[in-house]
Amino acid sequence: MKQLICIYCEGSDTKIAVVNKEKENVKVLKTASVDVLQPALQLEDGVSDLNIEGEDLTLQNLKHEDSATVSSSSQNILNSELVGINLNKSYFIPALTEPSIYYHVFDGNKDGKSSKVTQEIINDIQRTKNVVIDKDNLGYIELANKSLLSVFLSSGDIHAIQLINTLARTNGKRTYKIPSVKSAEISLAYYVANRKKFFPDDHSLIVYIGKEYSKLIFLHGRKLQHIGTTLDIGTLNLHTYDVYFSKILLEMENGGINSLDNIIVCGEDDSENLILSFYGTFPEANVSRLEFDDIDISSLGQREKDSISSFSIPLAIAIDYFDDTEKKHDGINLLPKYVKEDQKIFQFGWHGYALIPLLFAATFYFTLQFLSNTKEISSLNDKVAEQTLLQRQNQETLSKISAMEAKISGFGQTQAILDSAAVGTKVWTKVLAHISNFFEGKRDIWLTNLNSNNTSLVLSGYALSRQVLTDFAYSVNSTELKSINYEPMRKQNVYKFNAIFNLTTFEKEKK
Repeated sequence: MKQLICIYCEGSDTKIAVVNKEKENVKVLKTASVDVLQPALQLEDGVSDLNIEGEDLTLQNLKHEDSATVSSSSQNILNSELVGINLNKSYFIPALTEPSIYYHVFDGNKDGKSSKVTQEIINDIQRTKNVVIDKDNLGYIELANKSLLSVFLSSGDIHAIQLINTLARTNGKRTYKIPSVKSAEISLAYYVANRKKFFPDDHSLIVYIGKEYSKLIFLHGRKLQHIGTTLDIGTLNLHTYDVYFSKILLEMENGGINSLDNIIVCGEDDSENLILSFYGTFPEANVSRLEFDDIDISSLGQREKDSISSFSIPLAIAIDYFDDTEKKHDGINLLPKYVKEDQKIFQFGWHGYALIPLLFAATFYFTLQFLSNTKEISSLNDKVAEQTLLQRQNQETLSKISAMEAKISGFGQTQAILDSAAVGTKVWTKVLAHISNFFEGKRDIWLTNLNSNNTSLVLSGYALSRQVLTDFAYSVNSTELKSINYEPMRKQNVYKFNAIFNLTTFEKEKK
């Protein structure tokens, strides 16, 4: 769970407690008290319509003075007190009291749904106090006598929220997260009722003493019974404790309380002298300090530990928020509507919300179009891949066809060469057959060399007589004896001859 920065503004005094919760352990990380100037409450010029008569309250033409703002020095002090705290990841919980909030007791019809009861309370407030409020700015709890105590925001600006927003702007942020706004008196009453062990018939009083103001909160058993009027006395302007006793007796009379069984003291003053003074005035009551044994304060210094009671309200609203978040009880949340709007990431008017369905429809349409186009692109990519493969196969086929065409185109030339070779082969066959037939059986002539060109055949050899050479030359008219030389060879004389066969003439002669 995120850590809480609980803020309680009371007059010029602002109390801050940084609280964290891990599992069931609530731990206080830091406490601080800062003097901060609050906006003054005033009426518009020429208007004096602020009337308080008993239960009646008229708040017409009420506003906050704009000139009184948080001073830069006070803001710097507040910022320095929170050094080391991650403000962006923290929740700010303001605790409000009068005049930022007002209380109203409702004794009317409490049956029906919560929304119906809320509207009944709003109508009763408008009728009795002449104040028109928004249902989002109202909460209520059940008192000990079964009536309802409603609490609602005033119409002016809330100083605690202004303080948080100013702190955010000082640190360069638009706003900090404010999930809830609590009532100081109701949260303190809830914490004491759950911390102390009261009998069901006990009447108990919580006395909270501040620097400038004090609170009187009455319990019956463990339920809230009555919230007294805020006392404009505190440690800064208190001279005697007797003032408290007279105020307590007056509030007991207003609340129909005859006696007190328990008195719990907390705030700026929980000294022994104060406790003894209460014992003297209410001898039958059990007077005690508000202890925080269920909260871990080990991270604080000794000075902060000694003054922990002065932070009773910030600690009480922290426990109230934790228990409310964990559904241990139904707490009051007075978070203004404008704060909720400011904290939204996207801020729309009514027309903006009307466009949200159109945005979803447009998103859905374009998503379908995208998916459809993606599917079509995928299909086209598959077709392109198929055509690319087919093109590659066709290219290979064309290469084979080109090779076959080259072979076919060369076939004519090959055929002509073969035909010419075949013709030449026929002439050669006839010449060689003629020479073979002539030389067959003759032992007085032989060949030693045979050369040829395109049209003639040159023969070289030896003969033992000139007559055989003459016979050879006359055997074919195309034969011409080029030379006959007489040469000795071993012990015998021979004739060396050279003869030329004219192939062309030989072919015509044979035909």
